[in-house]
Amino acid sequence: MKNSLKIILFSISGVFMLMSCNRNGKQAPTAPSEDILRGKVNVLVDETLYPIIKEQVDVFQSSYSDATIQLLAKPEIKAINALLADTSNVIILTRKLTAAEGKNFKDRKIVPKEYQIGSDAIALINNVSDADTIITLSDVKSLLNGTLKGKYKVVFDNANSSTLRFLKEYLSIDKIDPTAISALENNTDVIKYVSENKGSIGIVGFNWILDMTQKKSELLNKIRTLSVENALGAKKDGLFYKPSQSNISLGVYPFTRPIYVLNYQPNMGLGLGFSAFLTGDRGQRIFLKAGLLPATMPGRDIIIREENSLN
Repeated sequence: MKNSLKIILFSISGVFMLMSCNRNGKQAPTAPSEDILRGKVNVLVDETLYPIIKEQVDVFQSSYSDATIQLLAKPEIKAINALLADTSNVIILTRKLTAAEGKNFKDRKIVPKEYQIGSDAIALINNVSDADTIITLSDVKSLLNGTLKGKYKVVFDNANSSTLRFLKEYLSIDKIDPTAISALENNTDVIKYVSENKGSIGIVGFNWILDMTQKKSELLNKIRTLSVENALGAKKDGLFYKPSQSNISLGVYPFTRPIYVLNYQPNMGLGLGFSAFLTGDRGQRIFLKAGLLPATMPGRDIIIREENSLN
């Protein structure tokens, strides 16, 4: 993967030099209408990841004025269906495609370029008026399978959401009781609902909480992020943790999930340039600054200044 990224970054540098080359008054060769740094591309994104990817797109487009990225935010299943319908050849998800989902591309001999670009988490929130500040995994499971009805009303962003799919897989739930949960439209609706309704638990992407923190949303004063029991996996210790950059990094927050960019473009298009940006130093720093975990820790330049000694 490192070698392939080096090739991509080298290509980006080459294209940039070609675009800016106009030495000795000679006109530079006509550039193609689309390459890894120019043109237009649709990028599908899991709606639960929208805030952090929107920030990445804004920075990328501010750096490359000839590049236009149309970000299409959809629930996970709908995003994958749109990919298979050729709405876009680039998608950002919290999982890779299954063999069945990727069969169409395999039959067309399109080999995806898949990179993990960071890690997010799923946050459980409740109203600040509620007494509970922690929740066990067994209670989360019971709330979703309907065996713990009445204590909380569980709300999440969409029936096709990646958050519900993740919790179902993580907690080994055979079937989620549709009468025990309520689907809204998006993560903003979930946060707003919980802020207005005592006795509810919302399931949202952690990066939405971080985005609202950055924007100083008043809704954050009305909700609480629950600490979740770390009772499964190699790092289990029975303690309770909130989602945070450090807890994701240490592997102690249970509902942590990877973020992937999956590129199914058959050529060297703008999607590849954006993928390289996401995996490169600038893209990784955006994840770090936002409070998420980058896939690779950006380097730090240390400048040592030598002071003249006084005689």
